[in-house]
Amino acid sequence: MFPKPVGVLGGGTWGRALASAVARTGSQALLFSRKGPSSTRIPEGVAVVETLEELGRRSHLIVVAVPSDVLREVARDLGSNIDGRHLVVHAIRGLSRDLSPLSEIIRTETPARRIGALGGPVMAEELANALPSVLVAGSAYPEVNEAVVAAFGGPLVRVYTTRDLAGVELASALVGCLAVGVGYAQRIGLSAGIVATLITRGVGEAARIAAAAGGQERTLLGLAGYGDLLAAIAQRDRPEVVFGAALAEGDSVDKALARAKLRVEAADLIPRVAAFAETRDLRCPIMEGLARRLREPIAPSDLVAQLMNAPRQSLD
Repeated sequence: MFPKPVGVLGGGTWGRALASAVARTGSQALLFSRKGPSSTRIPEGVAVVETLEELGRRSHLIVVAVPSDVLREVARDLGSNIDGRHLVVHAIRGLSRDLSPLSEIIRTETPARRIGALGGPVMAEELANALPSVLVAGSAYPEVNEAVVAAFGGPLVRVYTTRDLAGVELASALVGCLAVGVGYAQRIGLSAGIVATLITRGVGEAARIAAAAGGQERTLLGLAGYGDLLAAIAQRDRPEVVFGAALAEGDSVDKALARAKLRVEAADLIPRVAAFAETRDLRCPIMEGLARRLREPIAPSDLVAQLMNAPRQSLD
């Protein structure tokens, strides 16, 4: 059991699922929502706190689960209520505007220095419904990874750890982008072989991008990257997959986002990733194709032709 309550900042679906997973380990889970407790369905065993001051005072480990576009504001508020003794971990599938890891925002806006991130092939619904799940924790500080294992690990949740914090953050964000492609490919009925190629080459693209952005390629080839993307094949309700399928049906971006229901960080991230790859002279036809579909309507057959006719690459 984790010795002190674990704080979860974010009352959305993902935050509530994380809090419920903590509660099942026997640790006390404290949940704070900026919208107030009345707007949040409280999972069994989870206690709601009404202020960030209380969350900071009672928690040692704090898990941040908010949309990336409000993280800086949230981190600034959190920073006024914690100090260097706190461990802060975020569970957000996004990156900063320049593709730098979101942990840098937490480092800038709070006094916390022992920072980490969560990733891996896990979905909110699985955690919320107590289904067997796998998480990946990344931090340069062993005590952060140990705290995450203590808080979440148990009979139903396995936590793997790595010191490559940036790699975990980049993997989570980039796999979210590629999962859009999986949903698109499945919806237009591409063969299993082509979907397998999309996944394999997509992970290769993501690994090159991650290495250029400060992560380690091998992290993308493990559970945080490749494993997470493989899971997307079966996760038909995953927001990114739903979003991709809707795009394949010809929906506008806004309509596709509405069908996904939950926030899809990849919708804003894909164009930035494609632009980053171009400036670094990285050949990433899958990301480029997804970015093109977000910019303009395009027939699925034309997009497939673009990908199939991309310059051949050696497997070496």
